[in-house]
Amino acid sequence: MQSQLKIVLVQANLVWHNAEQNRIQFAKKINAIKENVDLIVLPEMFTTGFSLLPKTIAETMKGETVEWMQKIASEDNIAIAGSIIILEEGNYYNRFLFVHPSGEINTYDKRHLFTLAGEDKVYTSGKEKIIVNYKGWKICPLVCYDLRFPVWARNVEDYDVLLYVANWPKPRIAAWDALLKARAIENLSYTVGVNRVGVDENNHEYSGHSVAYDGLGKKLTHIKTNIEDRAIVTLNKKHIAEVRNKFNFLSDKDTFEIK
Repeated sequence: MQSQLKIVLVQANLVWHNAEQNRIQFAKKINAIKENVDLIVLPEMFTTGFSLLPKTIAETMKGETVEWMQKIASEDNIAIAGSIIILEEGNYYNRFLFVHPSGEINTYDKRHLFTLAGEDKVYTSGKEKIIVNYKGWKICPLVCYDLRFPVWARNVEDYDVLLYVANWPKPRIAAWDALLKARAIENLSYTVGVNRVGVDENNHEYSGHSVAYDGLGKKLTHIKTNIEDRAIVTLNKKHIAEVRNKFNFLSDKDTFEIK
């Protein structure tokens, strides 16, 4: 078990519907990281931007982006995570991929599809919440709109890190800021959110606000808004243990069943 976990939050603009160009630009950003890190986190739909036209841009689990992620993870001995559009058995998924250095892949399909934009009419909702075990850390990956649903994120698995990737637009960025901090506080967990910047093909503007909070809601990163930027944050298991021993709030949580 590793007592510390060093994560890179990569806040970037995305090239619309151009997976190859996005992979090239992210490879450059990853190569520019000179510190030894454990995990690199990219935004939601990092190869395409948030698209409701998956038919011509979806990939498979044997596609080029998955192979690219596995290659980086293996060569750099790191984990890499982010969501892409996946076609599987005739259905399209907004799928979070967590790729280990070994090449093993954990997948989470976005449960809460963004009905305001019609995401639910194009993509299939995920049914399973997962916990990724990596270097002795328990990580819960979620995607964008999932942030608005605290019951789904509730820490009933004793996870250490709640990890969101997003294309969260600028007009509603106050909600992103408030809810990420709230998820950290209510779950006594590190909470990390990686959002994109720039303007997409549908003229939606994104301002970033990528961030990491500790288990008490203290902000740990200071990423610039509205531009491409990155931050490296070191998480410590000791902090989680101390917070939960001192404030045993999770033992008082309500029981519930998700259907």
